[in-house]
Amino acid sequence: MQEISTKPYFMRAIYEWCTDNGFTPYMAVKVNHAARVPMEFVRNGEIVLNISFGATSGLKMDNDAVAFKARFGGVSREIYVPVENVLAVYASENGQGMAFEVDLSEAEEENEEVAAEVEENTKPVLGLASVKSTPAPVENQVSTDEIKKSEKKSEKPSLKIIK
Repeated sequence: MQEISTKPYFMRAIYEWCTDNGFTPYMAVKVNHAARVPMEFVRNGEIVLNISFGATSGLKMDNDAVAFKARFGGVSREIYVPVENVLAVYASENGQGMAFEVDLSEAEEENEEVAAEVEENTKPVLGLASVKSTPAPVENQVSTDEIKKSEKKSEKPSLKIIK
């Protein structure tokens, strides 16, 4: 029987400690082909993810991986991080948490299979589609006089003190 690593248990414990104390839990990840993260936010082969309740949807931290949905730039993304790729879990407010060793050489083969399975089960999210534009009829166009009047109405807001 293969012994289960203590790493996922420590990760869950630090996550729970952060949430119990009102801190924001962050997870630092070493990115490789097995980790499904938004690559445009990866710096030096690493990414830091906010894994708080408010930032994620459907967070699942099991013994093999951390999976959840999160929004990046307003676009919902499926995140999948093998436990082997987690560098640290910590509170963003004070940096308290735990760092882990990452040795990806042993897990490469297993992660390739898991990444292929996740790739097959993940459907792409549709974004914006192009639409043919037509010029507006002349009768609906706003004159420059109307624009100037509306600009005058939208003055800078100010606070009036009433005693």
